Amino acid sequence: MRLVLVLLGLLVAPMAAQAEFAQVTERDRFVSLIEGRDLTRFGIRLEVTPDGRIRGRAFGRDVSGEWRWAQGYFCRDLNWGSMELGANCQAVRQRGDTLRFISDQGTGQYADLSLR
Repeated sequence: MRLVLVLLGLLVAPMAAQAEFAQVTERDRFVSLIEGRDLTRFGIRLEVTPDGRIRGRAFGRDVSGEWRWAQGYFCRDLNWGSMELGANCQAVRQRGDTLRFISDQGTGQYADLSLR
């Protein structure tokens, strides 16, 4: 019985942790979260402006790009140093001062960035 409870706890914990992030589906909501704040993570500091620009630094290289909101997704075209990272539309989820960006319209890899 104890083993069953432990296994159930392991299965439920990841789902509960993911449920804590709320989907951001509206551009106005996204802008209210990022306006006047930086997005940070170890080695990364980005400014995403309401007028569609992205700028900052990541691991010693300049970051630049543009973004737009399309059908509930944050769509960005990004450059890191001289490397073109290309376009990608990402789902955005929020938990407190953390934004989770999930590539490929929410089906790919994700990165958590803190609002500062």
